[in-house]
Order: sequence, then structure tokens, then C-alpha cells
Amino acid sequence: AGVSRVLCVVAAGDDRELAQAARLRALWPETVFSVGVHPHQARDFPEAAAVERVVRAALEGGSAIRAIGEIGLDYHYDFSPRDVQRDVFRAQVGLARDVNLPIVVHTREAEADTFAILEQEGRGRVRGVFHCFTGRRATAERALALGFHVSFAGIITFPTAGAIRDAARRVPADRLLIETDSPFLAPVPHRGRRNEPALVARVLEALAEVRGESRDLLEARTTEAFAALTDARPARAS
Repeated sequence: AGVSRVLCVVAAGDDRELAQAARLRALWPETVFSVGVHPHQARDFPEAAAVERVVRAALEGGSAIRAIGEIGLDYHYDFSPRDVQRDVFRAQVGLARDVNLPIVVHTREAEADTFAILEQEGRGRVRGVFHCFTGRRATAERALALGFHVSFAGIITFPTAGAIRDAARRVPADRLLIETDSPFLAPVPHRGRRNEPALVARVLEALAEVRGESRDLLEARTTEAFAALTDARPARAS
């Protein structure tokens, strides 16, 4: 499918996923990873334990760990109490600031609290990506103002995703990323099937159509943006 590099999101509290990540790295050395405590699992980690677990996983991964995430807030499902989600998110943003790694942000129906924590804990020093973006143009603009990238998945191909496509047109090319969110959100015409990394090529194609740009040019730009965000190595946390 033409995919040369990928960042794979790993759950910090899942030993099985961490083991799978090690196997994947052995098979495809160009793979890099992010590791973090998702808001759905925040209830399983008191604040200090969440940070400790992420630090340990990051150090075990060494230079292959290029981001902290997926972290954030999810007020749609509320699988974890909202105050716990905020505490765990806040702790991990602080960790990313300390070890100088970008973050992969998950936010759903929680934009006000998400931005508040990013501003309070990031202190203008934390960068990253708003993953699987589903917001409107104003949300994208606020993320860009904080220095973040914005990443689009197969949802931009859905007929009801007009507002997301509008946002995608406004993101500067040097802050634009593509992803699959596999195994979810397979793009049209694969919708309803299991998503997989190869289908990021279809996301690229759709995004080029939305933006009125050539596929080859957008491929080069998103590749450059990916490298700019993920090439940093972690510093050791104190």
C-alpha cells in the first residue's frame, strides 16, 4: 500500500499489547510507538500509578517510544469518572512535558476541559496531535494555535462528515497527518469491515480530494509532518 512508517498506539496498562509491540518492532523496525493510559482505562490507575506505568513502559521501549498517548478525555462513554479522567490526563501531560515527548490526544465531548488541561499542564511546551479528529473548524484552529498537529482518519469519507471535511481544508500542510484508527472507522468503500493500516492510503486519497491537492504532494507533506512530530527521542524522566 506504500506505507513506509507508522506510529502504533499501545495501551500502557496492557502487558499483552506491550509484548505485541515488541514483536511488531522486530518484524518492522521502522515502526515507532506511543504509549499511554486511555481515558476509558483511567479508572484502573490512580494518578501516580498512571504516570509510573507510562514511564516504565516508555523506558522499556527505549528509542522506539516517540509519544505519550493515546491520552485525554471522553465524556461520551464515561467509562471512567470524569474527575479521574482529568487527573490521569493532567499527570500524563505533565510527564510528556518533563520527558520532552509529543502527546496523542483523544477528546470526545470534552473540548473545554481538554484545552484547559493542555494549557495548564503543557505550559506552552507540549506538542502533539489531535488524533482521529472529529471536531469542527474552530476546534482545529484552537489546536493549531497551541502548536498541535491534526490527524484525520477514514471518517472524512463518511457522507455525514461535512464539518470534519471543512476542518480538513483549513489545516496547514505542515500540521496535517493521516491515520486509520484501526480496527475501527474503515473508510468508504470499506466501511463496516475491519480497518487496517494499509487503508491509510485511502484516507490520503480522500483527503487530497477534499483539499483539492494532488495525492503525491499531500503524501510528501504528511510524511514530512509525521517525521517532524515523531523523530524526537524521549528524555529520561526525573
